[in-house]
Amino acid sequence: MPELPEVETVKNGLSLYCLKRKIIKAHTYIDKLRYPLDPKLSQKITHQSIRDISRRGKHLIIALDDYSLIIHLGMSGVLQIIDSNMYQHKKHDHIILQLDDGQTIFYHDPRRFGYWDITDSNPLEHKYFLNYGPEPLTQHFNSSYLQRVLKARTQAIKSVIMDNKIVVGVGNIYACESLFKTGISPLKPANTLTKNEINKLVNAIQSTLLQAIKAGGTTLKDYKNATGKPGYFAQSLQVYGQKDQPCQICLAPIESIVINQRNTFYCPQCQR
Repeated sequence: MPELPEVETVKNGLSLYCLKRKIIKAHTYIDKLRYPLDPKLSQKITHQSIRDISRRGKHLIIALDDYSLIIHLGMSGVLQIIDSNMYQHKKHDHIILQLDDGQTIFYHDPRRFGYWDITDSNPLEHKYFLNYGPEPLTQHFNSSYLQRVLKARTQAIKSVIMDNKIVVGVGNIYACESLFKTGISPLKPANTLTKNEINKLVNAIQSTLLQAIKAGGTTLKDYKNATGKPGYFAQSLQVYGQKDQPCQICLAPIESIVINQRNTFYCPQCQR
């Protein structure tokens, strides 16, 4: 599933090519993704200009003249832009937007677990975001904040930092990598972290996400950016997906356990 760095990379790519462009044609080839599409989606967005593209958690928000599109890529969703004369419709291309400068944006999603919603209200007040915590790359996510919210949390720290109510967008890959950087066990109860550990964890989460964004995200299987290229952060992974491989620090074999139904990778020596 595309996580925060992948969605940020798609946002940045689309912003380079389609801001201030007008949608001259819109086609939907399906009635339902994860949720039903607005039956008037194509009609509503045709002749609308793209005013802004932003991200909230793992959602893209495309601001138009009169509406905002809220897009989640799901497990296998890809949102790309290409010259219209090079575009050929393929199976699982579910939504097509033709722009006034001869470019085409297409949404490809074999598993159909993503979704598109449209609103004429403030998108940040939409139901998807009502219980969202702070963005991890903003000043609102800091050591003081995390120390305060961890006091009453007895769950494993990995589960807590993946909880969108605490901080949005820290998915499985980046939670594993951040905890490895700090030497904190993913199983450690959240309310037992010291102030020093919390400081290290905040820094590790932010530096890991920024490093991944700079590398264009992580491609493990399906993910491609807005121009069809993979992300290269997979080459920098130290524990995620590395089960039985030697730790890059101590050479102990990386182990894998399941925490809250997610595979969790860690070094049993470095993260005791």
